[in-house]
Amino acid sequence: MLNKPNFYLMRFSLLAIAASTTLITGCQTMQERVLDSSADSQTSVQLRAIQSRSFDTADKQKTMRTVIATLQDLGFVVDKADLDLGSVSATKLSGYALRITVNVRPGATGKNMIVRANAQYNITPVTDPKPYQDFFVSLQKSMFLTANNVD
Repeated sequence: MLNKPNFYLMRFSLLAIAASTTLITGCQTMQERVLDSSADSQTSVQLRAIQSRSFDTADKQKTMRTVIATLQDLGFVVDKADLDLGSVSATKLSGYALRITVNVRPGATGKNMIVRANAQYNITPVTDPKPYQDFFVSLQKSMFLTANNVD
């Protein structure tokens, strides 16, 4: 018959070994993922080009307001907006879950704003250029109307 303190010590040791093995395996998998992502850098650059546009304005606040209005015009509900961060998150629910995050930041010259949209359909990233093109066409029209004080 096993001594109770020794039994619990052995059981604890086995659990500790199993947990550490799981953690080591998890870290190795994460490292492999990081290394795999560098192989897709060309695809990432292409996707970033699809997701980004530059607008000739230095007014971040006006650009943010126009992004919010455009998203609402397209049927999105704004979840969060932060002017300091230049970030807007919105969701569109009509039989599916489409989530979009739009970031606005000054360009390198300071005379333009870079707008980048990142969309997810359910939990899958949207890589098709069409939804981004549609968003940016609507945003460009809204930016034009805003710049020319047309309501």
